[in-house]
Amino acid sequence: MGTLHAPDKINNVGITNLQNFIVMYEATQEEKEKLNQIYQKCLKCQKCPLGKTRTNTVFSAGIPNHKLMLIGEAPGYYEDMKGEPFVGKAGQLLDKIFASVGLSRQKDVYICNTLKCRPPDNRDPLPEEKEACREYLDAQIEILKPRIILLCGRVAVQSILGSAQGITKIRGKWFAGPNNSKMMPIFHPSYLLRNDSREKGSPKWLMWQDIQEIKRIYSQMD
Repeated sequence: MGTLHAPDKINNVGITNLQNFIVMYEATQEEKEKLNQIYQKCLKCQKCPLGKTRTNTVFSAGIPNHKLMLIGEAPGYYEDMKGEPFVGKAGQLLDKIFASVGLSRQKDVYICNTLKCRPPDNRDPLPEEKEACREYLDAQIEILKPRIILLCGRVAVQSILGSAQGITKIRGKWFAGPNNSKMMPIFHPSYLLRNDSREKGSPKWLMWQDIQEIKRIYSQMD
């Protein structure tokens, strides 16, 4: 949901209007129920062989909202075990990245993946697997209609943008998305974990530039 940044936003509205202001970006109960219907369908999905090898369906995390969505690649080992995206070391780093600009998955971000089931040995998703899973991702986007969509990692970028360009070339740039949203490709945190340098021009330095730009646009939407 939106975060209040300026004191005058509190001082110039009544309590009722303030409450409406705070929750205006959170999904409605009807939208949450629609997401749950898709989730229940996803739990039973056997449209591709991954349905037989998964431990858990990994549908989403964070808070359903109309403002900020992050789309990752596919579940890894820890995500498959817990049934939640971004829970391993990469997820911990993602939380730190959001926290660096005052955002959190608990209050501000809806997180989902291109695939809802873990590919064996964490291999790249196959085209037919992405196609089988696309209806669930499309439903999540259409129900929430987020104004900002972050494409986290190469697989998410290729799946949504259809771009063959390397993520290093297009990260940090805004693209037109569904329902008049703005989309930005960003580095996957697992890539950042393999590149520890914080020097200017390094992946972590570039990610810091990108998350500040994301927060700038995010704050303008309050």
